[in-house]
Amino acid sequence: MSFPSDLEIARGASLQPIGDVAASIGIGPHLLERYGTDVAKVSLDAIQELADRPPAKYILVTAITPTPLGEGKTTTAVGLAQGFKHVGKQGVLSLRQPSMGPTFGIKGGAAGGGYAQVVPMENLNLHLTGDMHAVTAAHNMLAAMVDNHIFRRSEAGLDPHRVTWRRVLDVNDRALRNMVIGLGARLDGVPRATGFDITAASEVMAVLALSKSLQDMRDRFGRVVVGQNWDREPVTAEDLKTAGAMTVIMKDAIKPNLMQTLENTPVFIHAGPFGNIAHGNSSVVADLIGIHTGDYLITEAGFGADMGAERFFNIKCRTSGLAPDAAVLVATVRALKAHSGRYVVKPGRPLPPEMLQESPDDVMEGAANLRKHIDNMRLHGIEPVVAINAFPDDFDAEHQAIRDIAQEEGVNAAVSTHFSDGGAGSTELAEAVEDAAGRSGGFKFLYPDETSIKEKIEAIATKVYGADGVNYDHAAGAEIAWLENHGYGQLPICIAKTHLSISSDANLKGAPTGWTLPVRELRGAIGAGFIYPICGDMRTMPGLSGAPAVERIDIDENGEVVGLS
Repeated sequence: MSFPSDLEIARGASLQPIGDVAASIGIGPHLLERYGTDVAKVSLDAIQELADRPPAKYILVTAITPTPLGEGKTTTAVGLAQGFKHVGKQGVLSLRQPSMGPTFGIKGGAAGGGYAQVVPMENLNLHLTGDMHAVTAAHNMLAAMVDNHIFRRSEAGLDPHRVTWRRVLDVNDRALRNMVIGLGARLDGVPRATGFDITAASEVMAVLALSKSLQDMRDRFGRVVVGQNWDREPVTAEDLKTAGAMTVIMKDAIKPNLMQTLENTPVFIHAGPFGNIAHGNSSVVADLIGIHTGDYLITEAGFGADMGAERFFNIKCRTSGLAPDAAVLVATVRALKAHSGRYVVKPGRPLPPEMLQESPDDVMEGAANLRKHIDNMRLHGIEPVVAINAFPDDFDAEHQAIRDIAQEEGVNAAVSTHFSDGGAGSTELAEAVEDAAGRSGGFKFLYPDETSIKEKIEAIATKVYGADGVNYDHAAGAEIAWLENHGYGQLPICIAKTHLSISSDANLKGAPTGWTLPVRELRGAIGAGFIYPICGDMRTMPGLSGAPAVERIDIDENGEVVGLS
């Protein structure tokens, strides 16, 4: 008997009315705006209304450096939240909303998988409540205003050659990465080079994720820098008189979306900032509500612990004021085997057959990556729990190898079979997290606000990535000086690099040493509130593969979605 597809499992779920899901965590009907029977937006009034309730333990789910296939952080987060119910605790989830581009590309959906899913999965993976479209519209309105000011030579004095604000679209389309606009007659605009990014990479999305209130979002939009004028001074959305209209477009999008898992565990779905170019975490407002709604609030950070977790600690927690109590470090047999350097894993292709053979030695060979990420958690005062995300073709000896590595590092490890067994398969993990959270209290940032930009970059590079140092291109040095001279030096750092290695070279596996981080340029996401050094060639508009998921997604004779996974 074959294992049912994610969509088949989701369709068989017994969903509770969304009002009952909200009531189970103390959110009354007056705080809900329903989108059908299964989804509701939650008013930001809930932040103040729930503030007197005791806070939940705050748990971050992160991972070792992933293969291109991902290691199941979302599925593990869902399974853990469901697992708490099996040990008599109320778990609540806070997750990012998936981008439709990767859903129709090679990655597929991001609702979890197997018996650890957020449902209805079609709603989550497609339009949900329109937040993605609102981000796209607000971003592109500002882009239109940028070109209107250039065309009319307004007093803002934008230099067309120093505009940094591109356009966005929630589609994977490589042909839009670079283009020339304004071609045609004189009234069709001023020709200039620009391009498109995917909506998840928009600074508007990052602002949505980091705002604490509607007014805070309005203020952040005002600080968004779209380029420079002829005197090399920053030009903002406030200068272009567009921040107010952007806020109007986003006034409903700032409200978190409430859904549920297959086992009716409450889930806040909100915001989806890109994991490479932005901080890759769900929204602050969702966490400010969720922290007062259960015993444990579980959230997930994008990519490996060197990326999403580091940014969670040093960007998101700085903004929210919340401190994590424990972290879950997801590890898989296949990822550790990949970090042995003996195998090549490519997206869209089957794993090498020899990689599926029993080999605890390969797991031990890749252990350096797991050890470094354990160290990265401790850099921030957090003791992690290693979650062994079990796959059907794993061997017990390989799981034991991971347990042995964790034991050598002095941390607990737990096998989780949530994919096939749901919450019941995560009880060992839930108990381990409960133990770790009970011993918390030492969270700390990696660097203080007043540290210089270079010192912050070098702290991340040497302490988190294991680099020997940092090399700055000439342009990067000039950009650092410009940012600090204009008062942006106190902002935290979000390094844009490959997610496939702790280093800046995707081909270096394990925990490489003896290398230098190359900083090519720096950009300021001033409205969102961080600076991002770019290390390597970052793709902010994905392309489609030779066999994208879009080819398999359709409607059947009953009007049901098929092929979505």
